[in-house]
Amino acid sequence: MRRNAVAKLDISGFVCCLLAVLACAAAAIFPAAAAADEYPSRTVRIIVPFPPGGTADVMPRIVADWLSRKWGQPVIIENKTGAAGNIGAEAAYNATPDGYTLLSAPPPPLVINQNLYPKLAFDPTRFIPISVIGIVPNALVVNPQKITAASVKDFIAYAKANPGKVSAATQGNGSTSHLTSELFQLMAKVKFVQVPYRGSAPALQGLLAGDVDIMFDNLGVSLALVQSGKLKLIAVGTEKRMAALPDVPTIAETLPGFAASAWFGVVAPPKTPAAIVAKVSADIAEAVRQPDIRKRLAELSAEPVGGSPAETAAFMKAEVERWKNVIDAANVKLE
Repeated sequence: MRRNAVAKLDISGFVCCLLAVLACAAAAIFPAAAAADEYPSRTVRIIVPFPPGGTADVMPRIVADWLSRKWGQPVIIENKTGAAGNIGAEAAYNATPDGYTLLSAPPPPLVINQNLYPKLAFDPTRFIPISVIGIVPNALVVNPQKITAASVKDFIAYAKANPGKVSAATQGNGSTSHLTSELFQLMAKVKFVQVPYRGSAPALQGLLAGDVDIMFDNLGVSLALVQSGKLKLIAVGTEKRMAALPDVPTIAETLPGFAASAWFGVVAPPKTPAAIVAKVSADIAEAVRQPDIRKRLAELSAEPVGGSPAETAAFMKAEVERWKNVIDAANVKLE
């Protein structure tokens, strides 16, 4: 009897040890999955590398608010501005890759700046793509007190008659508004004086004040200023007329082939666990499917996207090439 009892104890002990070893092995093999199951357990910070007030700031705030309620944890926006988004992007790049610091940005620091800056303090290609929240068309908006042209054709005629006298506000050197302006000049054979600001909101303030004449801005914030009569919308940068603005012509109707839009992506620092990236991506996709969020994005003239990490990676890769072609063709140089 004693031998049987000892045997049973030995077997029980062996089983307990085996289970412990297996548990340790599983924890070692699947730490990322375990971390994703617990994520997030504290505040998540989303760095926006542009100032408050513009679409680059407003759009991630809409999604962050929804994620905060879904996750039961604060999701805060931190604005770190400067150097065409490079300062905020660098901060996110060097953050601990645990999913608690993310970056939400328009194209410059993600797909444009590597083709403009001779040296960056971070490698944009090593960010982990998570999702694209939405796409917003760029548009030609003007101060009606400075520019009286009512069409793209009339505006081009005015710019040709006044070479180098039309001033164009941009969101900063290398921004989509800057490159859209360069593309327009190239295709229309006109020349503007570029006036860089630190983001869309201050650029629009300069346009409203009459410090500059025009701006190729995304419609997210400027459309409300157009509707209030403070700015005039001449044309949009979409390939076809927008369903929401059927009476507004496209630039392409005058300059065939012209197309320019801004988009707002979310990425993670290099080496962020794939399981956490997948979770954040899926939750952003769920967020942009919500009727209330779709309504708010529509107010920003944004088309919701919410693609998977793989789809986002492919999209960004194509955007690198597209904007590089514009930079090369227009011979854009940062002074």
